[in-house]
Amino acid sequence: MRHRPLLLCLAITAALTACQREPATPAATAPESTPAAAAPAPTHTFADDINADDFAELVKTLASDAFEGRGPGTPGEEKSVEYIKSQFERIGLKPGINGAWFQDVPMTETTADETTDLKLEVNGKPEILKFGTDMVVGTRTGQPEVKIDGSDLIFVGYGVDAPERKWNDYAGLDVKNKTVVMFVNDPGFHTGDASLFEGKRMTYYGRWTYKFEEAARKGAAAALIVHDTPGASYGWDVVKNSWSGAQYDLRAADDPAPRLPVQGWLTADAARKLFAESGLDLDAMYKAANKPGFKAIPLKAKLSLDLKSKITEKQSRNVVGILPGTDKPDEAVVYMAHWDHLGKHEGEHNPDGSGDNIYNGAVDNATGVAGIIEIAGQFAKAQPAPKRSLVFAAVTLEESGLLGSKYYVAHPAIPLDKTVGVINIDAMGVAGRARDLVVVGKGNSELEDILKPIADKQGRTLVEESSPQNGSYFRSDHFNFAKAGVPALYAEGGDDLVEGGKAAGEAAAKAYNEQRYHKPADQFDATWKLDGAIEDLQALYGVGRVLVDGAQWPNWYQGNAFRAARDKMMSGKSETTPAK
Repeated sequence: MRHRPLLLCLAITAALTACQREPATPAATAPESTPAAAAPAPTHTFADDINADDFAELVKTLASDAFEGRGPGTPGEEKSVEYIKSQFERIGLKPGINGAWFQDVPMTETTADETTDLKLEVNGKPEILKFGTDMVVGTRTGQPEVKIDGSDLIFVGYGVDAPERKWNDYAGLDVKNKTVVMFVNDPGFHTGDASLFEGKRMTYYGRWTYKFEEAARKGAAAALIVHDTPGASYGWDVVKNSWSGAQYDLRAADDPAPRLPVQGWLTADAARKLFAESGLDLDAMYKAANKPGFKAIPLKAKLSLDLKSKITEKQSRNVVGILPGTDKPDEAVVYMAHWDHLGKHEGEHNPDGSGDNIYNGAVDNATGVAGIIEIAGQFAKAQPAPKRSLVFAAVTLEESGLLGSKYYVAHPAIPLDKTVGVINIDAMGVAGRARDLVVVGKGNSELEDILKPIADKQGRTLVEESSPQNGSYFRSDHFNFAKAGVPALYAEGGDDLVEGGKAAGEAAAKAYNEQRYHKPADQFDATWKLDGAIEDLQALYGVGRVLVDGAQWPNWYQGNAFRAARDKMMSGKSETTPAK
């Protein structure tokens, strides 16, 4: 998502907060029977190449009121997936999931009881932490009730086990059935030590999702992250709002990631008090945890809670098409974009007084879907025909925690050890041509080595995102492929515009974030300058062209956290399951 706000949507929360992912309409249920307004009649004649007129037509249609904001589980989903399917058929793609266009994505909705208290016994003294005020907790187990009774607390620094960086906060530690407490972000962040990890830039190990998964792999009963605004890149209110209400996840049976019985966050004040009553100073612990060789410290505390949740099973769909390769059809490059947005919010009105309650999602992410359709069209007509196959995946539930792409990764159309690379398009720039091309997470994979000469020919410079400490690379759909080991590229037009320079580009980004991001105002605008978006698509098409015509297998750069998974996968140890 282009220039997302700092959180980039931790998880699902109440629908109108800008950093929330959950549509107000219940997500991912079976489509409603109530008919919606008819979709626009197909009157446009599409060309074979990537061009602005076709791109605009696709975005305008997907972002029209007739699609009702493309909310999963609504009539808007039905229109969206059928329209995308029709475009794949028009182009000449083949159904990508065992002869079918649609991949069902089963999911679990979990709503925690927010009256839940977290009970601590610190030095024999009882303490009560309140949901939302002192802490937030939840479960990904799909269980309606999870109990913990007297679990010992232990402080594990940043909760990182990174062998390639010779850093292990769990070294010599048995945390089975214990509750681990940890800091957010990477070692080195809070002390400004640029020699640790990647300095200012957040790595995978700094993400809260990694920390919970690592704690689960170690056998912990629960994990609590200590919040601080600089380290998280968002305030406590964002955490509180994001962990309140319904939370969405894949069913445990469909998700290979390890799951904790209980996971959550502590406010800085609650953590400071907990540490002080255990005889520790929180500020001193920040310094200690940032030193190589840090050893975990038991806290003089035990945790108990009885967490009750409402559990509901729901479903949505990915749309997947394949262009078979001529020489190596069993090897593929994946282009992807998420089709879902926030839907239609009955009873809610746009703050500008217009009464508009449809979250059309034109930039986010009708542009991305239009982009992969345009690229597919050019590949389908190109000569010579691609030697490797191309998979075009329009995935669901990105706004609900990257769930559609997570499910696809667990059940791919072509096995991951035969997937050469992934190119993700999420919220394209529409302010005109730029002199730069932003590679989100720049320095991750050899896909950048393919993109660079293409950008050079366009007279453009590859740059990293403006706030690398926020970990944006880990917050869009390609991240699920990355975690599995498949090299993934996420690139978008930069801010140094040909017309107006950086001042104009930054102003356009700011206006989008403040006025249109996750708001009804994110609508198609005929005055958009689409020459930049088309140039971006041509660059991303060029990367795919190199990959499908050649025999190379790009990898992650040495030292990258995902390289070990790719190396293991390519040695024939992939645990990927077949597509469903």
